[in-house]
Amino acid sequence: MSGPVVVGVDGSRSNPAVVEAAAKAAERLGVGLELTQVVGWPAGAGRFGIPSWEMDGTGGYASARGVLAEAERQAHSAAPRVRISREVLVGKPENVLECEARTASLTVVGADGAQGYGGLRKGSLAGRLSARVSGPLLVVRGRPNPVGPVLLAVHGTSTLRGAAEFAFAEASARGADLVAVQLRNISAARPYGGSAHAMTEDEEDLALAGALAGLRERYPDVTLRCRRPRGRSRRALVEASAESQLLVVGARGRFGFVGSPLDPICRTALREADCPVALVHC
Repeated sequence: MSGPVVVGVDGSRSNPAVVEAAAKAAERLGVGLELTQVVGWPAGAGRFGIPSWEMDGTGGYASARGVLAEAERQAHSAAPRVRISREVLVGKPENVLECEARTASLTVVGADGAQGYGGLRKGSLAGRLSARVSGPLLVVRGRPNPVGPVLLAVHGTSTLRGAAEFAFAEASARGADLVAVQLRNISAARPYGGSAHAMTEDEEDLALAGALAGLRERYPDVTLRCRRPRGRSRRALVEASAESQLLVVGARGRFGFVGSPLDPICRTALREADCPVALVHC
């Protein structure tokens, strides 16, 4: 997709890190950056997503434009060659950003808004978007290791190919190694209403080999390492994220519908990872 990188700007303490991550992502992808500030509905507002210049020009919109101007300066500093646009839209943030994400190459938000780098709060924007945005979603959190690898969570078969493609592309663009962590999980490849079964190690190896078929040839510059940690899968993933610059997780809601609950691996990544998390809906 050649659409822009869309970033939700909110003026919080974590906002500079979110804007910088989005600007660098746009630079890697070779696309524009769209800075989006979402404000609440004023009295008598009209249609969803209406631009602020069509509204009554109250101080709230002037403040939002000021936040966007500062975000643009931050983005330009991080990626001077990236084309930047900015807009103030009206509505619920999750609704507006979901709509903007439909034509985006990537959507970027902070983990928890005004509370900075802590765990993902219940009801946070990132949490609400994670099950709704159909394209890749980057949640900026933690303290990434800038020279660490890109980490790929391998947890089931139905989401693996799309996540692996995204992870290889990111590792290549960043000049980083790729580490695939094979986690114990229930197979996501099952019929609606069918019973789940635990995948054997042989089945997991076959699923990984199938997902990686052709990707190694397409990205010969990427060094791939595979790990199969023993013990608790989710804890092993969080520990590995502390050494990484990005964690990539494939996501498919229950029974494969966007908007349905995420699986435990995805929820753990969004809440506890110590580096940014790219959620790739497949």
